[in-house]
Amino acid sequence: MQTVRVDTGVGGYAIIIGRDIFRLLPEALPVRPRRVLLVSDSNVYPHWGEGLVRALAAAGPDVKPYVVNPGEQSKTLAVAEALYTAALQAGLDRGDLVAALGGGVVGDLAGFVAATYMRGVAFLQAPTTLLAQVDSAVGGKVAVNHPLGKNLIGAFHQPVLVLSDLGALATLPPREYRAGAAEVVKYGAALSEPFLAYLEQNWEGFMAADDTVLAEVVATCCRLKAGIVARDEREAGERALLNFGHTLGHALEAATGYAYYLHGEAVAVGMALATLIAREAGVLPGDEADRLLAVLGRLGLLPPPPGLDSGTVLATLRYDKKRKGGRGVFILPVRAGEARIFDSLEETAARVLAQYLGGRLGKGW
Repeated sequence: MQTVRVDTGVGGYAIIIGRDIFRLLPEALPVRPRRVLLVSDSNVYPHWGEGLVRALAAAGPDVKPYVVNPGEQSKTLAVAEALYTAALQAGLDRGDLVAALGGGVVGDLAGFVAATYMRGVAFLQAPTTLLAQVDSAVGGKVAVNHPLGKNLIGAFHQPVLVLSDLGALATLPPREYRAGAAEVVKYGAALSEPFLAYLEQNWEGFMAADDTVLAEVVATCCRLKAGIVARDEREAGERALLNFGHTLGHALEAATGYAYYLHGEAVAVGMALATLIAREAGVLPGDEADRLLAVLGRLGLLPPPPGLDSGTVLATLRYDKKRKGGRGVFILPVRAGEARIFDSLEETAARVLAQYLGGRLGKGW
């Protein structure tokens, strides 16, 4: 078991990483609610719901489970309103807790409800996907989607505790695990060359979910993100680097109605496109680009869906949260393990995107 501490301007919290760790809740939970609204989805709850309900109940509160449909289609204001109603009917007040059991969708949705219900109640994360354990469950960014863009309606609301049970990853379909691996690669490619090298050397163990490698991967990602969150909790500067691959990744998701790509798959393509943009713009040496593309290629990058055109994708960039002064903002690698923020690269991005959508990026891209 490993514990990573996240320090923020309003306090901090622990991320506990290991197996069979829900049993730690009675001692680890830093708040003492009377009632809990437990949000999960219909894929996850049958596997892990009863165990978390028992662990929460052992800490004292009454627990009200609420199960949503899996997938981005549940990350909406309409579903959030249904959760507000459930919380009110269960009698939750400002001293109570919302808990998220699931992947990034459930965590973002439940966290948004926790941030806005009665102007904010305590929030517990129990992430069950690789993507959530290494990224979305850490850092307090919570949101729902809008038809025009991903995560456009949201808040910053830090959890009081994160319980990352590695055993939950055993129930993930291979596609979901590989999608989560994209967020893992992001940390190495954009923030830490030593971690990128660790992934290169231990890729087979990582993809096989070897206990030792997996625990090190999850803990390292959490430490890297915790450091950035401590320095830039509300994404005023450095935290934007965590969006490497997300600018065009989110655009691809929105342009396809969140129905073609898993989030991590879109981010993987977005990172590859950002690497090509950086190389074409002259900010990333060719050998460094080749190294990053080789690692990203191990993820099995998704080809574009038939009929999708660059105009449709680029139109969604108008609603990108990172835009400033009407200019698009791109997170681009300048070497393996280091990314920077650039703007005014729309024309280069459009050319590279058109090559991907036109199927003109061949083997090794």
